[in-house]
Amino acid sequence: MSLLEFILERRFNAPRELVWRSWTEPDLLSRWYGPGVETVIHKLEVQPGGLWLNEMKYGGASHYQRVEFKEVARPEKLVWLHSVSDENWRVISNPMMPDWPRVLLTTVIFDQDGDQTDVRLVWTPHEASRAEIDCFAGAISGLDMGWGKGMDVLAKLLEELQG
Repeated sequence: MSLLEFILERRFNAPRELVWRSWTEPDLLSRWYGPGVETVIHKLEVQPGGLWLNEMKYGGASHYQRVEFKEVARPEKLVWLHSVSDENWRVISNPMMPDWPRVLLTTVIFDQDGDQTDVRLVWTPHEASRAEIDCFAGAISGLDMGWGKGMDVLAKLLEELQG
């Protein structure tokens, strides 16, 4: 399997500790994650082995995500396994894209640069089938739309928090 990655890099006009908090505190994370939907965080245990159980409500339905943290190095790095789940938090195939990878390895790096913070997110199919890798490869060019909108909302939130 070749290593296929989606990489998103953004610079925020905020100190690293505040950017970190916006990714690890439920009241802040729910304000930017899943732009244009209602994000309900059922559990957020930011520690190795901890879970982030997330519900996104849109189009009259709920969509669930299950995240298991693998590495947490405050305030520099988060690593997790990201999956679509059912309402009981069991990992399932994505109902809208059956060949979407069941598990994505997600790595987020937070680098302080003066009074700004550079965030680098890397998404990679984890233990994926050929069909999952092909589906991810076909969707990779559009992934910045969702993540990008979230980063725009996050930039506004960070500005507001420092206001």
